[in-house]
Amino acid sequence: MATINKGENKFYVGDNIRNPLAEITFVESGEERLVIDHTYVSNDLRGQGIAGQLVENVVLYAREQGKKILPLCPYAKDKIEKNEEYHDVLSK
Repeated sequence: MATINKGENKFYVGDNIRNPLAEITFVESGEERLVIDHTYVSNDLRGQGIAGQLVENVVLYAREQGKKILPLCPYAKDKIEKNEEYHDVLSK
């Protein structure tokens, strides 16, 4: 399992926040919503479930902050919509 780090408006894998091996980015939209706009996993880490772990971290962060998620990134949108455990943070 990869170590997932928290940066400003992102979760990422790797030692370099500016050039991560994997990342999910989001922006705050108002006081109640996070908008996931990008998910990336390098070729070296693909197929290991890293993107799913990144989505899970944003979901947990949203719960901690009392926010909903609007997933504009196609991967995050699909992952959150298909996982009923994440529907509590899904913005309508």
